[in-house]
Amino acid sequence: MDRLKVRSLRVVFALQLLCVALFLFSSLFDLLGLQPHWQSPEIRVVVRFLAAIGLVLGTVLGWSALRHSIRRTLSSERKLQAASNAFMELVEAHFSDWGLTPAERDVALFSLKGMTVNEIAELRGTSPGTVKAQTNAIYRKAGVGGRPQLLSLFIDDLIQDELPAHMAATAPAEAEAAAAETQGAAA
Repeated sequence: MDRLKVRSLRVVFALQLLCVALFLFSSLFDLLGLQPHWQSPEIRVVVRFLAAIGLVLGTVLGWSALRHSIRRTLSSERKLQAASNAFMELVEAHFSDWGLTPAERDVALFSLKGMTVNEIAELRGTSPGTVKAQTNAIYRKAGVGGRPQLLSLFIDDLIQDELPAHMAATAPAEAEAAAAETQGAAA
């Protein structure tokens, strides 16, 4: 939420507190039968009326802020669900391209979630040796050397089109320079 909205809500909240205090003090004076010398019956009515207006205003603005917050939350949840679905589609596409078996798919997915070999073995009801063999097969089929590189494949696919403008302009030049350096070292 931007600073202006936060500041506005604080001002409204302070106004509401002031109105509640005025309303309570005015009601307390009436209840105890006290009438301060500075307060006429007309002033008490005006104070209560202003307090009621402040409370109504605070309620309306509070309701508006709540609705805005709910809309933002729902929008964020939809975006997160769409990103999750897109990631799973990407994962499934890679798994199919690599020709992973159903067991290897499970192991690869658990591995991407950051689970250890022992945790995966326990979840799947297999031995850690079996999981290690499956992870080695996954890494071989994916053409990577381990879990960090496997995860990197998916991260690279997700952010390849999302480079900031200042990086997108320099990325091709840097890639060409790195390739030329590699070729020069090989020769």
